Amino acid sequence: MLVILATGHDAASQGESLVPFQVVDDAIPQPLTASPGDAARGRAIALDRAKGNCITCHELPVRADFQGNLGPPLAGVAARYSLGELRLRVVDGKRLNPESNMPSYYRTHGLVAVRRESVGRPILTAQEVEDVLAYLQTLR
Repeated sequence: MLVILATGHDAASQGESLVPFQVVDDAIPQPLTASPGDAARGRAIALDRAKGNCITCHELPVRADFQGNLGPPLAGVAARYSLGELRLRVVDGKRLNPESNMPSYYRTHGLVAVRRESVGRPILTAQEVEDVLAYLQTLR
């Protein structure tokens, strides 16, 4: 079993702080927050082209124009992956596939082409990650 402890030390130097988490094998088994995720907020984030923007690359089981097909469809994603496996994919999927086009939503180091105002800040907060995961868990 491989266990890696990740911390927000890079973000802390930029005035932001990431919640520490442990990667166990191919998953982050523990939530990033004490508050449970909210599926309705997660759905809104996934559909928001200025925030999660999941719909640009993935087909979602919703009525929306211009859904992507670069990534796999998200219908049934909760049946294919455990919650911890999904958490790692949202937090930092590049750990699993460095060549992936999917952004690392909760990472602040080792990124390229980051807008100056976004340096040191993750795309999603820890709570927003958990909200998106709560929504993905509804997609069985």
